[in-house]
Amino acid sequence: MADIGKISSRFFDQMIRDRLGAERSEVTVKPRFGVDVSVVDLPSGLAMMMTSDPLSLIPSLGLEESAWLSVHLMANDMATTGFAPMYGQFVLNLPAGFSPHDFSVYWDYIHRFCADIDVAVTGGHTGFVEGQNSTIAGGGTLISIAPRNEVLVSSGAQAGDAVLVTKSCALSSAGILALSFPETIHQKLGKEILEQARESFYQTSSLKDALIAAGEEKRHPEVTAMHDVTEGGVLGAIYEMAAASEKGVLVKNDQIPIGETQREICELFDLDSRYCIGAGSMIITCRKNTSAKVIKRLNQAGIPCTEVGEIKAPEYGMKIEKDGEVKDLLYYEKDPYWEAFYKAIQAGWK
Repeated sequence: MADIGKISSRFFDQMIRDRLGAERSEVTVKPRFGVDVSVVDLPSGLAMMMTSDPLSLIPSLGLEESAWLSVHLMANDMATTGFAPMYGQFVLNLPAGFSPHDFSVYWDYIHRFCADIDVAVTGGHTGFVEGQNSTIAGGGTLISIAPRNEVLVSSGAQAGDAVLVTKSCALSSAGILALSFPETIHQKLGKEILEQARESFYQTSSLKDALIAAGEEKRHPEVTAMHDVTEGGVLGAIYEMAAASEKGVLVKNDQIPIGETQREICELFDLDSRYCIGAGSMIITCRKNTSAKVIKRLNQAGIPCTEVGEIKAPEYGMKIEKDGEVKDLLYYEKDPYWEAFYKAIQAGWK
């Protein structure tokens, strides 16, 4: 049995890496651990970027919130290129008992959230499947086209680069837990924490973070790579970016941004907020002497951003400094969020 959640880098290397169909020279960024998109070179100096993710259908969250995750978690991946998604393909394998009314509501939200970020739905597949009771409703692919020499990938970090983190750790973990267990959080942490966590759910898009950092009308060359935070949290994402770039990293633990709301909810569920699902935060690397400039640009757009470390030469390894002591930066292949979520269900939390 595989662990719940995304496959590990070891599983990918053993099962997938060398089984990628035909070899085509125009595929310049292939599937790889820690890389969010694939890139195919096109004529006239252009490139096509593609990313895929599951589509969510989570009854405890609701149809609007499920549609939000379906669109924006894919868009976060595309955002790491420095460009917004343009086209979307959606494959829906829905429960047989999913009513036409619920489908209309769910799809209307998918349509609206795509329109909000200027994504055209270009096709896919829709069907109803007997026995389909998963919170995964299918899968989607987002596509974009941009000048090849302006496309960023998460494997582009360079030794000496500063490592930046936007917003806070555990944004999506706290938001989803608040929506899934509102009575328990209200009882144990109070109404204010519950409401703040609920509101933070809609901060789980990092598209704006990436576009502000990389530039839209005017490109900002000081940014070298970006990687969105998903399973494994902020520390997992930093580790993945360094690994994809074949570099080392030093993270300053005391500088990692953790909002009070996220900290309290993670402590209630016995989670380390640095390591649990954190969609909405973006990891950004940039030239060391330009970090203040990038942070200021994001702050002026209302996006908190913190410098938390430095990319190192590969022989340095992956390190974290805490209380003046430098230790190995651990990487957990299984996100602890899943165990905490199902433990809360078993405990009868509501």
